[in-house]
Amino acid sequence: MHETMDMADDPEYDEEEPSFSDSEDYVDDIEEDELLSDLMREKPLEADGIDSVVVVDNVPQVGPERLEKLKNVVNKIFSKFGKITNEFWPMDNGMTKGYIFLEYLAPTQAQEAVKNADGYKLDKQHTFRVNVFTDFDKYMNISDEWETPEKQDFKDFGNMRHWTEDPDCRDHFSVIYESGERTAIYANDAKESITVEERARWTETYVRWSPKGTYLATFHQRGIALWGGEKFKQIQRFSHQGVSLIDFSPCERYVVTFSPLMDTKEDPQAIIIWDILTGQKKRGFHCESSAHWPIFKWSHDGKFFARMTQDTLSIYEAPSMGLLDKKSLKIFGIKDFSWSPGDNVIAYWVPEDKDIPARVTLSQMPTREEIRVRNLFNVVDCKLHWQRNGDYLCVKVDRTPKGTPGVVTNFEIFRMREKQVPVDVVEMKEGIIAFAWEPNGSKFAVLHGESPRINSSFYHVKNNGKIDLIKSFDKQQANSIFWSPQGQFLVLAGLRSMNGALAFVDTSDCTMMNIAEHYMASDVEWDPTGRYVVTSVSWWSHKVDNAYWLWTFQGRLLQKNNKDRFCQLLWRPRPATLLGVEEIKVIKKDLKKYSKIFEQKDRLSQSKASKELVDKRRAMMDEYRLYREAAVQTLLEQKDLRLELRGGVDTDELDSNVEDWEEETIEFFINEEIIPLGDLRLLETFMLEFLWIWHLTNSSSFPLCVMCPVHPCLCEVTRPVGVNGGARGPRSESWGSSQIPTFHISDITKTKRARIVTPAAPGESVEIYSASLFITFFLFLDKDSFNNWSFSIFLSALSPIVTSDLAVNPVWVTAGQRGVP
Repeated sequence: MHETMDMADDPEYDEEEPSFSDSEDYVDDIEEDELLSDLMREKPLEADGIDSVVVVDNVPQVGPERLEKLKNVVNKIFSKFGKITNEFWPMDNGMTKGYIFLEYLAPTQAQEAVKNADGYKLDKQHTFRVNVFTDFDKYMNISDEWETPEKQDFKDFGNMRHWTEDPDCRDHFSVIYESGERTAIYANDAKESITVEERARWTETYVRWSPKGTYLATFHQRGIALWGGEKFKQIQRFSHQGVSLIDFSPCERYVVTFSPLMDTKEDPQAIIIWDILTGQKKRGFHCESSAHWPIFKWSHDGKFFARMTQDTLSIYEAPSMGLLDKKSLKIFGIKDFSWSPGDNVIAYWVPEDKDIPARVTLSQMPTREEIRVRNLFNVVDCKLHWQRNGDYLCVKVDRTPKGTPGVVTNFEIFRMREKQVPVDVVEMKEGIIAFAWEPNGSKFAVLHGESPRINSSFYHVKNNGKIDLIKSFDKQQANSIFWSPQGQFLVLAGLRSMNGALAFVDTSDCTMMNIAEHYMASDVEWDPTGRYVVTSVSWWSHKVDNAYWLWTFQGRLLQKNNKDRFCQLLWRPRPATLLGVEEIKVIKKDLKKYSKIFEQKDRLSQSKASKELVDKRRAMMDEYRLYREAAVQTLLEQKDLRLELRGGVDTDELDSNVEDWEEETIEFFINEEIIPLGDLRLLETFMLEFLWIWHLTNSSSFPLCVMCPVHPCLCEVTRPVGVNGGARGPRSESWGSSQIPTFHISDITKTKRARIVTPAAPGESVEIYSASLFITFFLFLDKDSFNNWSFSIFLSALSPIVTSDLAVNPVWVTAGQRGVP
């Protein structure tokens, strides 16, 4: 203060104090946002805090006496989506106005309430309309002027079903090999498959065809991609990090993806339903486990899909992806459910609960009408098996009857096309290994029993209310049943642990067409037409012998295709035929006329294929010759260089530099065996067969002398009793050195008769009737015992080989035999 006064009193300090006031004509052109930008960013907005508020309209208008009850009902409905922190019920003259405001803890909870509660039907007169409060600003700011949307360029992907127009009707199939590094699409052909498309690293895990074969889905770390058209261009891609499973709707309009990496409580991302045509996300769902994939099961037409949780069956409708009637079905204890493949009917089963029996229920959608309920007792487990057209439903019921040890299995057969859905029962006393319906018929096959006594049985569901057992095969090596898509034919396969045993069966007369084996086979896949079937050994399940084999439906092996680290083969599905029932009947009626045309075409294709194969081999041979000539020319050009490098030694020829060779002989002792010969009878085991005569023709006589002065017993052989009119008992004699028998064989080809005459009994003969006659001479020499040759002869009449009119057991005939009638 003192210093300040001094400055004021100082005569040298006379400068005027500056003015900080604005002039009268000053214009402030600086905005607050520019001057205080950091603070203005934090300025509260008028709509802040209300994005967690929802407005519920069409609420019943009630007075004070019913208000508390209404609040409890509304809170119970909307508290499912999150915690309600505040609520406001406008009143007018003691009555609610018909709309309310609810505030949630987070904006995501408000969005969930809008998705699920909008359109909720409270009663017949009141259906909720739910909006987020901020929607009012959005709708108020909509311009009244029409703006033409931007024109989108059309993407031509070509004919998406081009393979169905193939004049040779070749079906496509995909193959993954080299442990997933390469993926190829082939057109099937009985002689050799034709490559349609092949790419490296096309997918990171596996591929999947859509239900009608329009799209091929490939898996990647960032999502999935769909490919199609003649050149397999990329049609669409869906970003879903870590996707591992997918499922298509039957109509190919939607695809469902699952990823275990993306799920959050606020924004469900584990399961996402996408629109295939637009690529837009339709809705996300939470999922704790994918053990029972698919989580969502679609109706046959793709209009509905359902999900089962604890005591709840939630049915959603497309394209809104919202709950049907905004309500889930409360079914306490529900264990499993399944849609009918032919109608919007859903089947589910519930186990027993105290005194309440287990039950199977059939419900019609979307009306939720129960069309059939079946009560079951002493139930352990149930499995639902629909026939492909939805004509029948089989419920496999495992029971433990009172007073009976073990488990008994019943098949409850629901006849869906008949009035009041009658049920037939088939009881099986053995354990069930596999069950499968005939796709387009009323038969089903069952594998039952325990290894190694596994039986296969075939049943027919008749229209008169009976189920007949058609045929059973005992001791089958099978654990899986694979029906042809067209019915009638099937393959009984023993996969993996059963070493790939295969049985091809025609169920029209239950004949076993062929029995074969594909060792360690892991998969069986029928083509869509039912003409071919593929068995394969996947690298994913077995690290050696990876290949796929192509068979006809009759079990005739056509191809063996060995692929390095082969992983997967999938046939491309075909869309449903456009022909009506009457048109198909006409084609079947005129099938012989068409078959002649196709047989002629097959012959032409075979000759064409042969020519193509010859041309291909010639081209390969020409290519090899050119390569060999080039290699020989290179070898000659480098000869001087080789001689220089090897010190002048020519090593091109095998016989060059013979003088430098060293010969060495090495002997190895392998084995020594001493066989005692014993007497002359043991020598019979070492006889040398030196002549074999097949069907002697037009020989008037065949004389032979047997000289045996030392050992006359050589001719002593006993003929079996009762063979070809032989003696009633075994008789034999020996000749001395003066007796010489003579054998006559006359016109054997025509009469099949041999006559043997001995000098001891002239005129006696032995007649042999056979389809083929063998005369074999055996020569043996014992130099130490005698000085001449000894011979033994036997005639053997075998079972028919050339002709089938005679069946004769082997007959031994010797010169010493007598007493022949």
